Amino acid sequence: MAIHATRLKPGQDLKIALQEFASHKNIRAGWVMSCAGSLTSYCLRFANQQSGNAGKGFFEIISLSGTISIDGCHLHIAIADGNGVLKGGHLLEGCIVYTTAEIIVGESHDLVFTRGYDDKTGWNELQIKKIE
Repeated sequence: MAIHATRLKPGQDLKIALQEFASHKNIRAGWVMSCAGSLTSYCLRFANQQSGNAGKGFFEIISLSGTISIDGCHLHIAIADGNGVLKGGHLLEGCIVYTTAEIIVGESHDLVFTRGYDDKTGWNELQIKKIE
């Protein structure tokens, strides 16, 4: 197992930057272990919806979790506004870093994560391969 750390800066798109990080580090089976930071805008998709929900303001990242690899990522985020009201869902492009996003990523060297279409769900779902 390996541990990677990165800090995203103001104006970076959270999802795009994480995908670029996975590609740069050649992460084949990773997961987000921790994220502390803030956003000025969000774009999330809620369960059983085809399109996203977007908003602008100032939001604390409460939680970021999911899988990342050079083949794609599947991430969920929870954010809180200035009144402490929580919103969460599937992370889409358009979540823009406000001050920082300090992210720790774990990586397995025994697995490979890919994404493939699943007829039952209609989405590209995680496929796990063990490296022998």
